[in-house]
Amino acid sequence: MYYLSLSEYLKRIYGQKVYKISLQSGCSCPNRDGTISRGGCTFCSEGGSGDFAAALLPVDEQIELGIKMVESKLPKNSGHKFIAYFQSYTNTYGDTQRLISLFEDALKDERILVLSIGTRPDCISDDMISELRKLQDKYDKKIWIELGLQSVHDETARRINRGYTLKVFDDAYRRLKDAGLSVIVHVIIGFPWEEEEDILATVRYLSELTPVLDGIKLQLLHVLKGTKLGEEYEKEHFHVLSLPEYCSILVKCLKLLPAETVVHRITGDGPKKILIAPLWSGDKKRVLNTINKVVRES
Repeated sequence: MYYLSLSEYLKRIYGQKVYKISLQSGCSCPNRDGTISRGGCTFCSEGGSGDFAAALLPVDEQIELGIKMVESKLPKNSGHKFIAYFQSYTNTYGDTQRLISLFEDALKDERILVLSIGTRPDCISDDMISELRKLQDKYDKKIWIELGLQSVHDETARRINRGYTLKVFDDAYRRLKDAGLSVIVHVIIGFPWEEEEDILATVRYLSELTPVLDGIKLQLLHVLKGTKLGEEYEKEHFHVLSLPEYCSILVKCLKLLPAETVVHRITGDGPKKILIAPLWSGDKKRVLNTINKVVRES
């Protein structure tokens, strides 16, 4: 079977491989600071889903460090290009002008082709959207907004302490698309209370959005130390997906997606030092090889 991978999409658009560097904006999250609740989503680590992000420094310094780290693993080449990914916590939560200034600092760098902003749909004001559209037009560079929906089901939203309804997501999606911004949605596969059909229902819902969904990240559920979900697992070892189970569900999800929706991720990394389960996910090379083989044969 075929799906449009992020790597292929970027090569089509930019004619070369584009690398991602993770940055921090210094934002918190309404799930953590008491505005909605405390403790964050039950699966989210203390790093706010940004365990691989750079240290909180001025953006230009973060970019230099991030590029240096990526290029240390690459052949010497001054022509490398990058995606600036503000990953940790909720990067549209706070003073709009301060954040826009940070985002502009990233876009000013000629090595940066795309700005990607991780956030929540309940933290995107009309003013923020307007300012982001202005930045996109000014620099003629794509701005991606990444929304951590995880599931369309109300029961899952309640159990993971997500803190907003599907209606909020729908409204944010419409406003972002109306402004000409690209939207990438995160989905977690493997919540122990969700059946396979529940997971497929989430992907089916996203595949039927209008306008069509720009991108999706399909993420295996990782149980991590220091999270509420980790505490629950230590008390009672609930079922986590095996690699064959995950591959089977993943293929079914991919088959539901529109051909033009870019698949940004087909699994994910849980930091090994805090990974509780599933331990097989720590062998990234084996996982990707297995997934790719199953997808090719499907």
